[in-house]
Amino acid sequence: MNFRTSILLAAGGSAALLLGALAFQHFGGLPPCKLCMWQRYPHVAAVGIGAVAWLTGVGVLALAGAAAALTTAGIGVYHAGVEWRWWEGPNTCTATGDVGGMEASELLDQILAAPVVRCDEVLWDFLGLSMAGWNAVISLALAGLWLVAWRARA
Repeated sequence: MNFRTSILLAAGGSAALLLGALAFQHFGGLPPCKLCMWQRYPHVAAVGIGAVAWLTGVGVLALAGAAAALTTAGIGVYHAGVEWRWWEGPNTCTATGDVGGMEASELLDQILAAPVVRCDEVLWDFLGLSMAGWNAVISLALAGLWLVAWRARA
């Protein structure tokens, strides 16, 4: 596979994942949590990197694209682990259930300040993987495409 085709597929894959996330959000009624949003930023970077790499033909940019894809894959693995309760997520989007020793007014303040979307709840899954899990799997494949592009230029 040549450089430009690999770049197009890798950056296009990130664009497709972003469009899919936006479709789930705006048409499917599934608002993103904080970790969902964090997973989007590297995809945005990958699309931009892909555009510049495709236009200029600079091969080292493919390594930056691979880094972006690996970053979002890592966040996806972390997020999936939070959903599966393997580890705790950020306090701002994970339910702790610890209300011991709190006064009623403190509890009410915590409830009112709580985010609407929790990071530790799976809102959608397919074949046992949540959106975060699928993002991780697909992003690893996209990282492979970025490396194919880099090898084609190296």
